[in-house]
Amino acid sequence: MEFVTTETVPGEEINDSLGIARGNTVKARNVGRDITQSIRNITGGELKAYSELLTDARDEALERMAEDARSMGADAVVNVRLESSEIANGGSEVIAYGTAVTFE
Repeated sequence: MEFVTTETVPGEEINDSLGIARGNTVKARNVGRDITQSIRNITGGELKAYSELLTDARDEALERMAEDARSMGADAVVNVRLESSEIANGGSEVIAYGTAVTFE
C-alpha cells in the first residue's frame, strides 16, 4: 500500500476515489517513563522515551489506515495526514487519514 501526502501518485492515474481511510491509536505514558523523562526534562535534551512512544503510535495509526484502505479495495492513500492530541492526562491519540484511491 502506497501513501503520499500529495494529491496524486507520480506515474499513476487515479481511477476512483473510495472515501476516507483512517486509523488511530491511543497510547499512554507509564510511571517509569515519567520519572526518567522528568529528570531529562530538568537537565535538557530529547525525551527519547516519549519520542519512541509517539513513533510507535504513528506507525500503528498508519498501519490501521492501510488496513482500512485495503478493506475498501484501494491501491493507495493520497493526501495522508497525521494528527495527535491529548485525550486524557498522560494519554495521546494519533490519527492517520487520507483518501483511498484506485489506479487505472
